Amino acid sequence: MGLQGIKAIFFDLDNTLVDTAAAGRRAIEEVINVLQSEHHCDEEEARMICDKVQAKLLKECHDPSKMCITDLRIQHWEEAIQETKGGIANHHLAAECYFLWKTTRLQHLTLAEETRRMLSDLRKVVRLLLLTNGDTQTQREKIEACACQPYFDAIVVGGEQKEEKPASSIFHHCCELLGVQPEDCVMVGDSLDTDIQGGLNAGLKATIWINKAVTAPKGTFPLPHYIISSVLDLPGLLQNRKDTSLEINKVAGICSV
Repeated sequence: MGLQGIKAIFFDLDNTLVDTAAAGRRAIEEVINVLQSEHHCDEEEARMICDKVQAKLLKECHDPSKMCITDLRIQHWEEAIQETKGGIANHHLAAECYFLWKTTRLQHLTLAEETRRMLSDLRKVVRLLLLTNGDTQTQREKIEACACQPYFDAIVVGGEQKEEKPASSIFHHCCELLGVQPEDCVMVGDSLDTDIQGGLNAGLKATIWINKAVTAPKGTFPLPHYIISSVLDLPGLLQNRKDTSLEINKVAGICSV
């Protein structure tokens, strides 16, 4: 497969192996429907509540020693409902919205059959590791929901470590788990700030950025070694090398930076 010189591939989870964004959108639409049908919100109010929650999630800073992720996220919904509708805080409604959102999102987090086949094929020749940032409870629930555990030699969740991506320490920890050196490893992910920067920080052999547009926007930083439009393009990228090493910015048939 042209994988000589590569001993391990690290994969991100969210929006790399599973479409978390799409699952999240379906979950939000379910909450909007319930707010309208059961809680006397008009569509504008329901969407405003959900928009506020999503904004809070994007800015979320979670310290598990102070509050569990469930309480924090119910608080997001409670604040969003009160900010939109006024009046006293409605903890019961907030909890209902949160658990509906969470349950629906997990139901729609699936590891596609073609992705399963790809991982199975790759694992015959290299070691595979799942490396995901985030709260332990949240990420472990996602991992269980998409049933991806059997496809990896190891799974590392950032919330369980001293540092998350892009810190080099978590990547070096992954290398130690697999008994490989950074220069033997490749990082595949959708985030420039965490996956690509982290792989560069740790001195991995190559970083592969998943970007649906395939071409990099002007001024892209950090600069990944390769760009593919889908994780399913990874085997083709590896197979198309004329030599046995991944060489920066030279991919046959695939636009790179």
